[in-house]
Amino acid sequence: MRLTLRSKILFYLLIVSLCGVFLTSFSILWGFENHFDDYLQKNREESSGLIEDVAIQSYKETGELVDDQLVHVMHQQAMTDHLFYRIYNVSGQPVADTTMMLGMHGNRGMQSGDDQAMDYESNSYQLTLDGGNIGTLEVYYPKEMIGEDVAFLDTIKKNIYLAIIVTVILAFLFSMYFSRRLTNGFQKFSKAIQELQGHNWRTRVPVQEVADELKPLGESFNQLAESLAKEESLRKQFTADFAHEIRTPLATLRSQLEAYLDGVFEPTTKRLHQSHNELMRLVRLVNELEALIAAENPQIKLNKTQLNMRKLFLFIEEQFQPAFHEKGVQFTIEMPKDDEWLTADHDRVVQMLTNIINNALQYTPSGNEVLIKAVNADDYLGFSIEDEGSGIAEEDLPYLFERFYRGDKSRDRKTGGIGIGLSIVKALIDAHEGKIQIDSKVDVGTKVTVVFPKDKS
Repeated sequence: MRLTLRSKILFYLLIVSLCGVFLTSFSILWGFENHFDDYLQKNREESSGLIEDVAIQSYKETGELVDDQLVHVMHQQAMTDHLFYRIYNVSGQPVADTTMMLGMHGNRGMQSGDDQAMDYESNSYQLTLDGGNIGTLEVYYPKEMIGEDVAFLDTIKKNIYLAIIVTVILAFLFSMYFSRRLTNGFQKFSKAIQELQGHNWRTRVPVQEVADELKPLGESFNQLAESLAKEESLRKQFTADFAHEIRTPLATLRSQLEAYLDGVFEPTTKRLHQSHNELMRLVRLVNELEALIAAENPQIKLNKTQLNMRKLFLFIEEQFQPAFHEKGVQFTIEMPKDDEWLTADHDRVVQMLTNIINNALQYTPSGNEVLIKAVNADDYLGFSIEDEGSGIAEEDLPYLFERFYRGDKSRDRKTGGIGIGLSIVKALIDAHEGKIQIDSKVDVGTKVTVVFPKDKS
């Protein structure tokens, strides 16, 4: 069975958490027990040192190793600290013994042969005064912790075990929470992608509900979905526009041909000319589509040459001056002061200029002006076309280079075309690795800036 991403994350989080919990807990438990043993051993050494000091002090004062104070201290340590003593004089005779009290603590007593308790260990110390031996001190203590020490250590262990259990439960709960939190965003992405595959263009990822690390991805996905929705809308709009554009001339041609066949109209030169015009409308429509396909071809071949900007502007002026004069629009060209050379494909540049200038002429009313001038930036060289036309709405600016997009849906082919002119210009600019920028305000005018990379050589 294949584990889900959430199961894998949960498993790894639990492994890491439990390893950390058990390693830390048992290290603490083992370390505490060792340190507690050291602590008890240190206390035993201090207690036996006290007995040694009292015995030596008593010998100094009375000449005897044992006095009432020493007996009292020995009995007190036997009852409270489980420390038992035997004191021998220089002759090896016992002068004090509390090991007889071992039975009072429920122990099995001492072996008779070697004075060694079965459950106790012993240490022997020489009692010296001024460099001379005055006796021997033997101390007996339990091999293992007993009494309150055992109870104290058991309490500590229980608390540590309880802490381990609580920590494991919390680790499991938090691992469940974080695994769900981490995979929640991926689940939302998966669902959104499936809906997008089902052509649900309105689907969006709720960016505010995913982790911060996934928010940029969510925003990119939403932008992609919005772009696809826009493309779908443009496709449907283009289908409707294209059907309308074809239907009109075809209907006209059909009615004219049927009239000729039925003898209603005589095929005069004027009527044949009208039929030819309708046919040319279809030809121009197909030519525009072919031009767009050719411009967007990633394998488009450019015949780049050195173009003189002044000669290019003179050519454009010669081509468009009659059309501007006929409409009554002033056509102004600012010639470059110096000889500036543009590295580009001549035919493609003329095609771009033709599309842009035709748009400027189309939407600039009589009496206003269209201005063309050179643009010379640091690494780019090109031109700008600025008109005093009707302008473009701000909400339409981001979509001007989309295929078949027209901001004013009411425009027919005579005024607005089917919206692929700027798409062709953008594709040709990209092929030249250039840039295009459009700035516009409604009822003020539009400025189109096109630049190409300078030839470094």
